[in-house]
Amino acid sequence: MADEPRLFADFIREQAGGKTHDELTENLADLAFAVRETGKPGTLTLRLEVRPMKGVPGAVQISDQIGVKTPKTDRPAPVFFVTDTGRVQKDDPMQPTFEGLREITTTEIREAN
Repeated sequence: MADEPRLFADFIREQAGGKTHDELTENLADLAFAVRETGKPGTLTLRLEVRPMKGVPGAVQISDQIGVKTPKTDRPAPVFFVTDTGRVQKDDPMQPTFEGLREITTTEIREAN
């Protein structure tokens, strides 16, 4: 009777002394959180390369690579205005300004009756 295939979960717990399993676990948690926060999809990829071990009949070497594509949050895009000379600034150069205006500050807080 042929041997039953080994459970993948058992293999992955042993791969790289358990580091692959731990890394996948941590990356999956981080990815799931990022997907929840951004509402965008992401991916977690495990790539295994199996190659024969030279000089040892019946033995293979299995290396792994873990890839994560985490969704990015949308960065706000503030509005800037460009002057006739190409200067980028927050103030609209076409907006008229009022001369003589000043900011008034107060430290007294009053309650409304």
